[in-house]
Amino acid sequence: MEPLRGRVALVTGGSRGIGAAIVRRLAREGADVALTHVTPASKAKAEAVAAEVTALGRRALVIEADAADAGAVARSVEETVAGLGALDILVNNAGVFPYGPVEEITPEAVHHTLAVHAAAPLLAAGAASPHLPEGGRIISIGSALAERVPFPGIALYAMSKSALTGMTRALARELGPRGITVNLVQPGSTETDMNPADGEDADAQRALSALGRYLAPDEVAATVAHLAGPGGRGITGSVITVDAGTNA
Repeated sequence: MEPLRGRVALVTGGSRGIGAAIVRRLAREGADVALTHVTPASKAKAEAVAAEVTALGRRALVIEADAADAGAVARSVEETVAGLGALDILVNNAGVFPYGPVEEITPEAVHHTLAVHAAAPLLAAGAASPHLPEGGRIISIGSALAERVPFPGIALYAMSKSALTGMTRALARELGPRGITVNLVQPGSTETDMNPADGEDADAQRALSALGRYLAPDEVAATVAHLAGPGGRGITGSVITVDAGTNA
């Protein structure tokens, strides 16, 4: 069964971690997928993910685009439409993880983090909106840490991710009359290279969760695929937490 056959998706930050899992999952469900990566150094990873997409018989497009660059964000949308002929699903996934005590946060770090986590999803939605058809989807990847913060050092990260809640609900109202849904998925601790399950604070993170474990990236991707597919038609303006019960 391929519920997304004939659909075209753009996944920002799709070269690794949760983003790569989303690319793979959408492709398995039938979508052609464009994915962005941030630097020439990440191109090989992005191309490896794209090769998995084409091995499934789907089309893939790799785009170098820094989410902190407003022009690059809009360009990635236009390149997707030009290269794959349409855009049905936008997944705002690109992210950074600033960490440290509040007194060490610099204006440059604030600007960069908000550019990636808040401005880029909004600008991508604005660029995508003219192309999205009825039944189009905008899905952003936030963080369970935007709701509850169980340890210090992540004030900037939590603040920036919390902005996605307001954006999601506002865009759901704005784009709803066109049949476009807008939702936010908030993962908890997930096994990625940015947060490995064997990292120095991994046991503490597991202890916070009701299930006592990390998530696999595909568990987050499964929720994204549901929202992107027929089962997500009636879900909009929602914040869905996928965190093994950390925020329960």
